[in-house]
Amino acid sequence: MSYKWLKFLILWIPTVTIGLWEYTRHAFLLEYISMDLGNLLAPLLVLIVTLTLLRGLFAKLEQTQEALQRERLVKASLEQREQLGRELHDGISQSLFLLSVQMDRLEHAESEEAALQKREQIRGTIKHVYEDVRQSIANLQSIPAADDVSWNQAIHTLAEEMRQTSGMKVVIDWRLGEGLLSSKHKIELLAIIREALMNIRKHANASVASVICTEAAGQPSGSGSTFRCLIRDNGMGTSQSSLEGKGKYGVRMMRDRAERMGWTLRITGRTGEGTEVEITNESEAGQ
Repeated sequence: MSYKWLKFLILWIPTVTIGLWEYTRHAFLLEYISMDLGNLLAPLLVLIVTLTLLRGLFAKLEQTQEALQRERLVKASLEQREQLGRELHDGISQSLFLLSVQMDRLEHAESEEAALQKREQIRGTIKHVYEDVRQSIANLQSIPAADDVSWNQAIHTLAEEMRQTSGMKVVIDWRLGEGLLSSKHKIELLAIIREALMNIRKHANASVASVICTEAAGQPSGSGSTFRCLIRDNGMGTSQSSLEGKGKYGVRMMRDRAERMGWTLRITGRTGEGTEVEITNESEAGQ
């Protein structure tokens, strides 16, 4: 039975029931049932019909809604995997091109000292490619499956993964309702948080990071709601000019993701004072 027919039957069955009851009562039952008793039996009859007929229709409607939600989540997951594939391809292509340039320079090195320096640069590039591949694989594995229901659980799993791989403690303050964001928005937000934590793990030399996500006060849940997520660390920090410099692929990917969703992403850092990443959807909610 289609979703359209379900809505049609749920709307019309109580109406038809009352109509048939009133016709039957006035045509055949007036001699046996008083007006007051008939008025009392009318809502009771509708309740009985609802419990017997509409209960099954409501259950079917809920199943249809759940199936649609799973399909949307699967679609969002596939889109996310395609995006990660493009990012992985682009990152490896850039790194391999850089490796070829460095190899050419190594072959034309004029001294042993220059050759040693080029070899160290090549090692650094290879390490960078390795880390990018590992991170992309981890991102693919972290995309929630269609039957996942708790994004709160997903963010805590990410925090535990960071602790196991680097020893860095991640404190979670998660106050976003499950229904606040769509499936695609949840996946993108989780990917940005993962990227921010990966950057902290690789570059900040931090022992503690915190993820604080809250819904704006006074806003109802839904597409018009606003949220604010902060990712902070107690690491060595960096200058703002360094954050905006070339080669910051992680920063660029976070900005690209936020821009596609219509969010605002701000990254602030001060040398010796840690770094803060802020994601908000204020501009999107205000549209």
